[in-house]
Amino acid sequence: MKIATIIVRVLLGALLVFASVMFFLKLAPEPETTGAFKAFQVGLLASTYLMPLAKALELLCGLSYLSGKYVTLSNIIILPVTLNILLINIFMSPENLPIGLFVFLGNLFLIYRYWANYKSLFTA
Repeated sequence: MKIATIIVRVLLGALLVFASVMFFLKLAPEPETTGAFKAFQVGLLASTYLMPLAKALELLCGLSYLSGKYVTLSNIIILPVTLNILLINIFMSPENLPIGLFVFLGNLFLIYRYWANYKSLFTA
């Protein structure tokens, strides 16, 4: 189980770092979007702060996963982002659902593996 944790942590960290670096450095053109997802994306970009904030959190948490430091904190910080990635892929962009599922389930798996660190949060 320890090896599975390392594999999931490194793959998830690499994916998060890759996605955020691609966003900040604009290394690839934005994919064409249509329909409801395009309207949603335009709204996100119009806010001017939400996408950079989410991508900065992705970068920091991805680096944490790759280094193995502060993974417990990163699991909680990135959980709302991974949930939104999953829900966007379910409702607006189902062709990318496998990536969204991997990111969310990987985050849940890491929370499960580090659950002993969260127990004190749930004691009265």
